[in-house]
Amino acid sequence: MNQEGLNLTKWMQLPRYVVIGHDAINSVDKVCKDLGLEGEAIVVTGPTTRKIAGETVADIISSEGHGTSIIEILSASMQEVERVKEKASNASFLLGVGGGKSIDAAKLASMQLNIPFLSVPTAASHDGIASSRASISQGKGSVSASAQAPLAVIADTKIIVSAPYRLLASGCGDIISNYTAIKDWQLAHKLYGEEYSEYATALAQMTAQIVIDAAESIKHGFEKSARIVTKALISSGVAMSIAGSSRPASGSEHKFSHALDKIAPKPALHGEQCGVGTIMMMYLHNGNWRLIRDTLKKVGAPTNAKELGIDEHYIVEALVHAHEIRPERYTILGDGLTRKAAENLAKATKVI
Repeated sequence: MNQEGLNLTKWMQLPRYVVIGHDAINSVDKVCKDLGLEGEAIVVTGPTTRKIAGETVADIISSEGHGTSIIEILSASMQEVERVKEKASNASFLLGVGGGKSIDAAKLASMQLNIPFLSVPTAASHDGIASSRASISQGKGSVSASAQAPLAVIADTKIIVSAPYRLLASGCGDIISNYTAIKDWQLAHKLYGEEYSEYATALAQMTAQIVIDAAESIKHGFEKSARIVTKALISSGVAMSIAGSSRPASGSEHKFSHALDKIAPKPALHGEQCGVGTIMMMYLHNGNWRLIRDTLKKVGAPTNAKELGIDEHYIVEALVHAHEIRPERYTILGDGLTRKAAENLAKATKVI
């Protein structure tokens, strides 16, 4: 018998409970009870999301006898993470209630405090709502930090569908980017023997396919749309947890987006930029980039520089410098594109 690999041990953190649906927020007390969570709870939220859901969650938790406090954050920076940790030093668990900033800050703080964390998203704009990675702001850009997956995800589709539709469309862009992320990962595995998970790949690809298949029905004001996108984002986050890295959902298209964050005076939403990046990176992979573009159009997400609200010059600059983002992560961009090659790519895909 071949013993190779039998002594390897791999840890996976996955949510124990996922509750998605209309008025799901009212289940937060039952979820906490079923998980055996006791003691003081800290709700990490933002100024806007506090009114939307943060105070409601705090009231529900308090009604069950938990000492509950709310802390508002303005960004997912290390400074804010430290502030959360200071306030939560005696807490038993954290709840991230809001968008990416609140969830990522709570996620990282809870890991460093070694206490559980629950994710309560108010928008379906990113796949961090269920993953074990946290996007932490640093200067003009951000870095991906290892964190812990939520013990539970409670996604109220009534709240999510009430958020600006642009956020939901951005979430679709983030999901669709799985296609090129997977291709980059497979390339790195073939060329450099990078550790690779077929299971995580299959889940990430299936998740992206869900959005492509449902694109016609993802529309503003439909709670079913919120449910489809939220379920897909959670599946994408689970794929990252299975892989033990963001590889199944973050490749060259994410490098492009992070480069834009650094270069453009006013970047667009993360998922919007990743979606446009996916169009171009799929072209480089010789894949069906037109399908990606057409799907983004159907869901109302940007497909070019004008729709992103970003000058064409910055698109080209981001393509030239994208390979400098996380250089240890090999992608189709290799050692980088020349300016002429970047211009040709953006023009060929009608991004500029």
